[in-house]
Amino acid sequence: MTTAELSRRAAIAAAAVTTGAALEKAVPGPLKRVDAGAFGLKGDGIADDTAALQRALDATFSRDGGMLVIPPGAYRVSRPLHISAEPSKNITNRNGVSAYGARLVSALGKGQSVIEVVSRANHRFFLLEGLDIQGYGKEGHGIVLECESNDNFLYNFCLRDVVVQNCGGDGCRLIGNVFEGQIFNSYFRDNHGSGTTFSHGEKAGVLSAVHVFGSVFGQNHAHGAAILRNAYDVGFHGCYFLLNGHFGLLAENGCSLLSNCGFENNHTLAPDFDHGDAGISLNSFGTMIACSGYSIAKQNALVKAYVTAPLTMIGCSGGGDGAAAKAALAKLNGTASGSATVIGCQGPIEQAPNFGAIVMGRKEGGADFTSDWNSRSLLRLGEFALWVGADGKLRLKKGTPASDADGAVVGSG
Repeated sequence: MTTAELSRRAAIAAAAVTTGAALEKAVPGPLKRVDAGAFGLKGDGIADDTAALQRALDATFSRDGGMLVIPPGAYRVSRPLHISAEPSKNITNRNGVSAYGARLVSALGKGQSVIEVVSRANHRFFLLEGLDIQGYGKEGHGIVLECESNDNFLYNFCLRDVVVQNCGGDGCRLIGNVFEGQIFNSYFRDNHGSGTTFSHGEKAGVLSAVHVFGSVFGQNHAHGAAILRNAYDVGFHGCYFLLNGHFGLLAENGCSLLSNCGFENNHTLAPDFDHGDAGISLNSFGTMIACSGYSIAKQNALVKAYVTAPLTMIGCSGGGDGAAAKAALAKLNGTASGSATVIGCQGPIEQAPNFGAIVMGRKEGGADFTSDWNSRSLLRLGEFALWVGADGKLRLKKGTPASDADGAVVGSG
């Protein structure tokens, strides 16, 4: 992370603390419940329910929010549904939409998103649960949560038991100053973009502290999930990424945590195994615990990483069968500032020359350290460096070696 990025995050965090302290002084009122059925919904999948749903949403969120309950049914929508926290109209009480058994059937124009939650003030405690969105492949995104601002916030949010299928863009997009939120038990399938995209704002706003639990990202035409535009503070726990057109997870600037996640048979758009790629594309840094990658087709590793900061993998596995019998655990490369520590993992590791991950708890026993004199993962015993020279002799040097032949010879192959 650059100094500029650290400074930007610190400034926004300070503003959030100030704003949060002010909001905490307000005593939340009772939760207002609004019945969407009272606004003339048909719910037959044929009649256009857009206007009735928007009236219900406006009635719910016009005064500090409430909970809109949408009864079971199929609701055809032809225009984007908007939920907005407008300037000077903060929403700080519990609020949201509960829609178990309800499906939005998209009839939107090309590029239009189905639900847009846009904060131009401070929007807190938003919940969207139980909703099923069925696209037809030409509209925009399924769900958008957006706050393109450094001064306003969309936070403490939750998406729960949500299904988004076959939308023309991403299943869900979280953009800008969107933070301290969770996605639970949700399903993003067959969307023509990525299943979900997490991103800092294009103009302003830092996405952070977002966690995803027990969700599935499958058969999306681009990636299962993508972390873009310098965002990285997203954690995935017990999630599954399978049969996506490209990567299961694309993390352009790193990923804070992946735990107990599975990556299976991604890169369906590749012509064959030799032209496929890993389940995860990771730049910069990351922590992976008990994650697995398995393939019988075109996914050729659990993770491909270009490491510029610490990467840690614990108890992970990668492999395959059939056409993917040569699938690996990891393909690693990086800069001089990067390092990789692999503990108790299973599967082959392919490394670029001079990279040298530290590998402990191998199947064969023991630990592997790099043998190159100038590697970032050179074995050190106290003040001494230990390596195998190009001549096959074991060498020892107090301090940092200056060349492959530096140091005392202590043994040979």
